[in-house]
Amino acid sequence: MLRKFASALVLLSALNAPGALAASPEAEAKQAQGLLAKAVAHYKDKKDLALGAFSRQGEFITGDFYVYVLDTKGTMLASGGSSSQLIDRNVADMKDADGKPFFREMLATAEAKGSGSVEYRWLNRKDGKVERKVAFFEKVGDRILAVGYYLPHGTAAQAKSLLERAATAVKDDPKKAFAAFNDLNGSYIEDDLYVFAIGIDDGRFMAHGATPRLIGTSALPLKDINGKEFVRDMLAIVKNRDQGEIDYAWRNAVTGKVDKKHSYLRKVGNVVVGVGYYAN
Repeated sequence: MLRKFASALVLLSALNAPGALAASPEAEAKQAQGLLAKAVAHYKDKKDLALGAFSRQGEFITGDFYVYVLDTKGTMLASGGSSSQLIDRNVADMKDADGKPFFREMLATAEAKGSGSVEYRWLNRKDGKVERKVAFFEKVGDRILAVGYYLPHGTAAQAKSLLERAATAVKDDPKKAFAAFNDLNGSYIEDDLYVFAIGIDDGRFMAHGATPRLIGTSALPLKDINGKEFVRDMLAIVKNRDQGEIDYAWRNAVTGKVDKKHSYLRKVGNVVVGVGYYAN
């Protein structure tokens, strides 16, 4: 399905321009909502004359945030990004990377409620990864105005779900599972979440979805910025039980920042499998 929509992903990537990675998701949400409110007010005042302002450099393009506009049938009328190539084209049936018809959802919600938000997974051109994105939108007459932002942080629920899948894969076929975990373009990397696996007997990495070069090296010497020997702590946690949790500070491969990380652990045979999410 990704191949089927590859050209659409490239063409529509400006609909998903990334927000400033240094900002929190909450701050980016407020910024997106603020720009949308400003655009709605301008459109109510100028009507379709506002479409030109949304599609060119100016006050409606703020950093990585911009406005795009659809009519109620799904035709792109304006965009502040390179998706201006789609103006006058109907995008209603385009889908995200997982096959979700999010434009259809946006159109239906706007018709029923007048405004709302939609979450989907889309290519972030800044880092080349498919990530979660939220777009806020509001219907004004027969126009739907929208502004979106990326959610670079995976959630606790996502981490737990990914760990369950990973643990099952290791039970079924460890060698195949480790190869899948290490595939940077595989299905075991979601947003800033990835799987790691460490041998309980020797403390060596058997898989690491963010840094494959660590495979085969000893994880035992690793410490976080506070000097915490968190790998040794992980092994101690699963010594007498099948699962556990741990907190430590670690660099987020997506944002490049050192954040507080909370990892969920599962013991599968003589391997500890883990997935962590960034709590900041």
